[in-house]
Amino acid sequence: MFFARVFLLTLPALAGGAARAAVTEVRQGNGFAVTLAQAAPGDTLHFGAGIYRGNVIIMTPHLRLEGMPDAVIDGGRLGSTISVRAPDVTISGLVVRGSGLSLIDKDSGIFLDVGADRAVIEHDDLEGNLISVYLDGPHDVIVRGNRIRGLQTLRRSERGPAISLWNTPGSQILDNDIRYGRDGVFVVTSHDDTVRNNVFRDLRFAVHFMYSDDSVVDKNVSVANDIGYVMMYSARLRVTGNVSDHDHDRGLLLNYANDALVTDNVVRGSDNCVFIYNANGNRLAGNWFQDCGIGIHFTAGSEGNEITGNGFINNMSQVKYVGTRWLDWQQGGRGNYWSDNPAFDLSGGGIAETPYRPNSVVDQIVWRAPAAKLLLASPALEMLRWAQTAFPAIHPGGVIDSAPLMQPPHPAALARLEGGP
Repeated sequence: MFFARVFLLTLPALAGGAARAAVTEVRQGNGFAVTLAQAAPGDTLHFGAGIYRGNVIIMTPHLRLEGMPDAVIDGGRLGSTISVRAPDVTISGLVVRGSGLSLIDKDSGIFLDVGADRAVIEHDDLEGNLISVYLDGPHDVIVRGNRIRGLQTLRRSERGPAISLWNTPGSQILDNDIRYGRDGVFVVTSHDDTVRNNVFRDLRFAVHFMYSDDSVVDKNVSVANDIGYVMMYSARLRVTGNVSDHDHDRGLLLNYANDALVTDNVVRGSDNCVFIYNANGNRLAGNWFQDCGIGIHFTAGSEGNEITGNGFINNMSQVKYVGTRWLDWQQGGRGNYWSDNPAFDLSGGGIAETPYRPNSVVDQIVWRAPAAKLLLASPALEMLRWAQTAFPAIHPGGVIDSAPLMQPPHPAALARLEGGP
């Protein structure tokens, strides 16, 4: 009887709460601000086709904004078009454009402030904003399935990133189509974030991590950007199954990135497929590096890296390593595949009979003294090449693969590359 009485007393309160949740049609012009001021938690604001004035701040939790096709929120180039300071807000199906142009003020199409936890930004069209979506301190945000076209009018250094994350642990950037602006996704001073299944074009960097640990970069496609994936000052990143297709300078850069797992990625057509600078304890395995000027440029005292099971396909220089130490790129009796390795596998075990050395003494001379390129066809350097072949002990150090593979890996990302973004 007691529980029945409690249930009967509670039922009106629940019914009253349900009654307060409403779907409200927003009027064009400044009707957005008026309707927002009257909204209650749980309400849905519905936008029909038309143009609505932005520069609003959402303070009501559990609010949903949804739009019909061609429902446009315009910021008029003043500040942030939509700012969110309440938790559990969803913004879906809207065109959001016209943010201000001040990087110092973080002007954005959608600005998620501290407290905007668990926000969902999905299936929106963000056009011509300085920063399209800025996560400035909330946690567990989802930015999913959006079409983002950044600014093209400013110089690239003056533009903001498409999606910027600062101190926003547990956030997910998923299935977005991003073009123009400065960087595609810029993550700084955060952790446990995920960047997955996005497409990036015509940017400086596709994905840029700094001081952000324990995060995942997975199954993204980067096309014709300056650099594809830039991992800096971060630990324990998982960079898996990504594609870099003709990014100009580098496909993948590890700079002071430690203990990362870099597997099953495909990079082709860059000046450098991979650049590793003072990055330690990383594992690069099962990747495909093709048609680059340099397969891997490895420098600045990087220690303890495991580079095994990768395919180096038709790069002009498979490896550039300026150093005197010997580095054996094999693990457990399995090295890497080298397309220019003429060795044989007489035992049939899939491992070449002789070690592979990607660089010669002549390479070392040219790297240390570029003017020596004038002598590349000279009899003296030809004799030096022959001498190293006959007497490998004269090599001053460098990369060696003592167990080169006879067949390349076949990462799943190859299928994505062949099928196009």
